[in-house]
Amino acid sequence: MMLHAESSTKPITCFNVGGYKVETKSVPKSSSSTTPNPPLFVVYPTEKGTYPVILFLHGFSIPNTSYSDLFEFIASHGYIIVAPGQTLLGFLTGMCVFSAVGDVDDAAETANWINNNQGENLKLVLPHDVTPDLENVALAGHSKGGKAAFALALGHATTSLKFKVLIGLDPVAGPSTSNRLDPKILNYIPHDFNIPIPKALIGTGLGDDGFCGCFPPAAPWGCNHPFFFNECKPPTCYFVAKDFGHMDMLNNWMARLSGMFVCKSGKGSYADMRRACGGIFVAFLKNYMFNDAEDLTAIIKSSVTELYPRFLDELTLGGLDLFIS
Repeated sequence: MMLHAESSTKPITCFNVGGYKVETKSVPKSSSSTTPNPPLFVVYPTEKGTYPVILFLHGFSIPNTSYSDLFEFIASHGYIIVAPGQTLLGFLTGMCVFSAVGDVDDAAETANWINNNQGENLKLVLPHDVTPDLENVALAGHSKGGKAAFALALGHATTSLKFKVLIGLDPVAGPSTSNRLDPKILNYIPHDFNIPIPKALIGTGLGDDGFCGCFPPAAPWGCNHPFFFNECKPPTCYFVAKDFGHMDMLNNWMARLSGMFVCKSGKGSYADMRRACGGIFVAFLKNYMFNDAEDLTAIIKSSVTELYPRFLDELTLGGLDLFIS
């Protein structure tokens, strides 16, 4: 069902930078450390408090730090983001072996590390007065990492950490319908995913376009967001940014580089795309973690024109579709 916006003047705060100052930390793997094998990138509020955690899985061979602007926006609203990276061996393997099994296993390893000793592992890399709330943990991922997030939620690797919500940011199941990455999760059967937690999907309209006739689409048709949505059971929120590309939510330099050489990019501002994605993350998490539906309801029922004019300039109402199941 597509929801059409109605007029309102109530502001949506989730599209603005939040009130928390944030810091970032890279946590390398060392022989004397219990840190998971993939090096971690952690973004967190600096103010004393207890904050929900987002485990975020990066896209195909994309450095986890390339999402830092998006992460800092989300963290400014009071969230801790833990983003596993990849080793050099993992990078080379990912370039040569078309499989996501290793990504799912690495994600499970990181999830178990977060959960071990009631969060003590994660506390050791955070300021002493910043505490992870393990009762409110989101699983999210972009591109191949989005597929890995769905695979982990479907039980393709074992983790003791319980996830409250799942968010796929332009997820990709493989290079083609006949060559889907293992573990294969798309069966093209409506509502086939056995994932009981609330889900959100943010898709892009240009992700399934090839690049200059030389490169295949980054998010090919048949393996991209509408097919993930088709297999999701309610409750699921599904947003489509029609006029933006698969990498447009990354940091400017990476989005620009990929738009020049790898995949089609939109004509709008990368900063606005990050703000759109970050705002949707925040609104969805507030609703399903804390029963605060104000922002998500306003996005659904209100005119984006009035709520966020600059956002509309780049991502017009006709270019931001919302579907609910």
